Amino acid sequence: MKRSLGSRSIAYPVPVWVIGTYDREGKPNVATAAWVGICASEPPAVCVSLRKERYTHANILDRKAFTVNIPSEDYLKETDYFGLTSGFRHNKTAETGLTPVKGDLVDAPYLKEFPCVIECKLLGHTDVGSHTAFIGEILDVKMDEEMLKEDGTPDVEKLKPLVLIPGSASYYGVGKYLGKAYSVGKYCCSVT
Repeated sequence: MKRSLGSRSIAYPVPVWVIGTYDREGKPNVATAAWVGICASEPPAVCVSLRKERYTHANILDRKAFTVNIPSEDYLKETDYFGLTSGFRHNKTAETGLTPVKGDLVDAPYLKEFPCVIECKLLGHTDVGSHTAFIGEILDVKMDEEMLKEDGTPDVEKLKPLVLIPGSASYYGVGKYLGKAYSVGKYCCSVT
């Protein structure tokens, strides 16, 4: 029997991303976000939802760009710190010793140490209650070569991305390989 948990903003799990922006003076800022995801294939796009009072919120509106930095388990403490502190009062990259790098295609920084970076141009935004949903067109995805398989696709076991379990406020790593997407379902039923 299923138990109702009520109307809540939880889905299990959610990716943990670090959003990179510049402020009006050109200072790099990074902020942890978990209300995120791919939202379109053509053009390739992501959605990042942030509260209006967040430092990153104004930065995205001013610069019309942001980066998505996908941390590995190696940067768990820094990733959590980026969500605990505000760019209004802290220079987070200086405090953690991580290296902001100017994006090649957008007016936003990314973190050199993080294994995967997505450069995004702001396509639009809409207010959704307590948050603003920012839609960013993906202009480029950069990944450390050692994170790629021989065929050029990402190796999630090397990447070791973080996920968050909302409600319990717990970080986890990615689990074991279970099967090939768009393939294992072919063996589910006798109907083809």
